[in-house]
Amino acid sequence: MADIKFEIIETLGVIGEGAKGWNKEVNLISWNGRAPKIDIRDWDENHEKMGKGITLSKEEAAKLLEILSEIK
Repeated sequence: MADIKFEIIETLGVIGEGAKGWNKEVNLISWNGRAPKIDIRDWDENHEKMGKGITLSKEEAAKLLEILSEIK
């Protein structure tokens, strides 16, 4: 498996903390040198290990916000 390179460009916020002490975070991340995308996933305290997550373009994040804003 090839190494995955990432750079956290900006931490946008923490959604919550898991049982292992990892934080579920929203970050702007560049994966493998590509343009940064919005990323939601669990991270250890040193940002060395990560859990599974979701990566969204700005357009996808805007659509998600639209959908979530309709929840009653």
